[in-house]
Amino acid sequence: MAKIQAVTITTPITGEVIPLNQVDDPVFSTGMMGLGFGVQPTSGQVLAPVSGTVTMIAATKHALGFTTPDNHLEVLVHLGIDTVALGGAPFTLNVEAGDTVQAGDVVATMDLDAIKASNKQTTVVLAVTNATDKLAHLDVTPGKATAGQTVAKGRLNAATFNAKRQGRLKPVDHYDELATAIVENVGGVENINSLIHCITRLRFYLKDESLANDDVIADLKGVIDVAKAGGQYQVVIGAAVTDVYDAVVKLIGPEYTNDAATAKVVADTNAAAQQPTTFGGKIKHGFSSLIGVITGSMIPVIGLLAASGILKGILALLTTYKLVSATASTYVIINAMSDSVFYFLPIFVGFTAAKKLGADPVIMGIVGGVLTYPSLVSIAASGKTISTFMGMSINASFFGLPVHLASYTYSIFPMIAGAWLASKLEPWLKRVIPTVLRMIFLPLFEVVIVSGVILLFLGPIITVLSTGLANLIVTVYNLSPAISGLLIGGFYQVLVIFGLHWAVIPIVANDIATTGHSYLNAIVSATMVAQGGAVLAIALKSKLANIQELAWPATISAFAGVTEPAMYGINLKYGRAFITASIGAAVGGFLTGLMHVNMWGFTGSLIGFTSFVNPKGMDFSFTGFWIASIATIVVSFTLTWLFGFKDEDAQTVKRAPKKRHLGAA
Repeated sequence: MAKIQAVTITTPITGEVIPLNQVDDPVFSTGMMGLGFGVQPTSGQVLAPVSGTVTMIAATKHALGFTTPDNHLEVLVHLGIDTVALGGAPFTLNVEAGDTVQAGDVVATMDLDAIKASNKQTTVVLAVTNATDKLAHLDVTPGKATAGQTVAKGRLNAATFNAKRQGRLKPVDHYDELATAIVENVGGVENINSLIHCITRLRFYLKDESLANDDVIADLKGVIDVAKAGGQYQVVIGAAVTDVYDAVVKLIGPEYTNDAATAKVVADTNAAAQQPTTFGGKIKHGFSSLIGVITGSMIPVIGLLAASGILKGILALLTTYKLVSATASTYVIINAMSDSVFYFLPIFVGFTAAKKLGADPVIMGIVGGVLTYPSLVSIAASGKTISTFMGMSINASFFGLPVHLASYTYSIFPMIAGAWLASKLEPWLKRVIPTVLRMIFLPLFEVVIVSGVILLFLGPIITVLSTGLANLIVTVYNLSPAISGLLIGGFYQVLVIFGLHWAVIPIVANDIATTGHSYLNAIVSATMVAQGGAVLAIALKSKLANIQELAWPATISAFAGVTEPAMYGINLKYGRAFITASIGAAVGGFLTGLMHVNMWGFTGSLIGFTSFVNPKGMDFSFTGFWIASIATIVVSFTLTWLFGFKDEDAQTVKRAPKKRHLGAA
């Protein structure tokens, strides 16, 4: 048994084997790509490190992926560091995707001298990318080794070993094949500026969107649909988006992820070359860029905001029903869990916005820490006013300069503006500060300047604008809550189609930050329920296996607050179902506004019911939420069942109408 549980991996190239944490690339050295090792090569001949199938070959030839037939280990061999930029010139491949190889077979050759001449590192990295799921451990023997020599030994974890012994071990999903097809049809790696992902979508920044083959990508098994908005080419995947994202990253290299400075440089260069010349074009380009920044800044924390909102609602229920006292330590601990992501939001947004805009994320995280520093928060919360200036209360001074210190906990926009400033300031500081002094003085000047500008200028201005925006939403809502709910409910998911709902999310977050609640978010919640009600009707009505395979998971997803699978996979694809769902959403929004339903958390749809519990005590919002949600489901379900879908639609329509691409940038 020990023998079949053992795993052995040979070095793919002759040289000095080094531990993975010594590889000069954080994506590999931190273990993000899995367990493995590096090799400083002395020869350019590359051998297969395991027996199996070649499942992936990078378009630029700098990386190969292998899958073993018995254990289904996914082994990535990455030839050099940052060598994707060389376009494949130093590499010669002897295999193609789909080939079967034996450990020790010659699969490639790399020109070490050419790589060095291009100022790139020749380090070869091997990583078992699914090690977390498959291996209990992997021990590496460092030192000089000849290609084909065993340098790593490990053991399968208990789950994989038992599944293999009992014949239940299934092959891995073919994400590598899907990734290869997607990259090929977006125009190849040479057409990609950078890549990020959200809960359901791969979001490509392409050099030329016209090179992408929309129809082919949308019809790939594993792809729900394609959308374009905010300067992004969006491939809707659904729940498996992280797996497909990882497979694409293996294919194109980590240099093209948003974590890499290379992607930013390439994107900036191409963006500068393609600046629009007309006034209208500049307006559209600016709006698309703004949406892109908001998207990139908010995506990494949106799940945390949703989870924290659920915790807040649970805590409110516990205190409402007197299961936990507001003075008990249990309350304090749960409240810390639920509130920390909101309270320290500037730190997180500073980090993510800096990564998006090309500034130092750690420095911007520190700037966020300055804005949430307890002493400054105390001054802002004290209510003390020294004087007033243009309607703003002056509650502090800085070397004699009057300052309006606002509470920046829960805030978003000041940090995005600060990250933009840092992205412009940082390159200039690097030019003027000598290299020997840069490690200390660059962060010193950047923290002081950016923090000072936010506290003295940007923060107060944005605070006034944000407060005004929140007040405007409330004013419009108060003019006619029912009509506002009807219109927002009926058309909000249209924004989701084009990815423009990311412009609304910060408004909701700002609304919660400034007032503690959001009427707008309560209406948005009804639109999620409506999409779920419509796709539920299709799941129950359809007799087609391929429709049910999509519809049931999409129903669960929509009721859990993620509507893209329902919309792109089913409702929008068959046209009428999206209309009937939107009618249901309009009814839900109308009732939500009519009953003045309010929302104190971030998470919507049925899973977010706790967000409708008033922290000060249960009120009618909780009951109103259920009334509006049930009515929404009934209307969208009934209309879809009667008019929105029949199985004949699925037999004649392969993909959603192309009109959804009218919002393309």
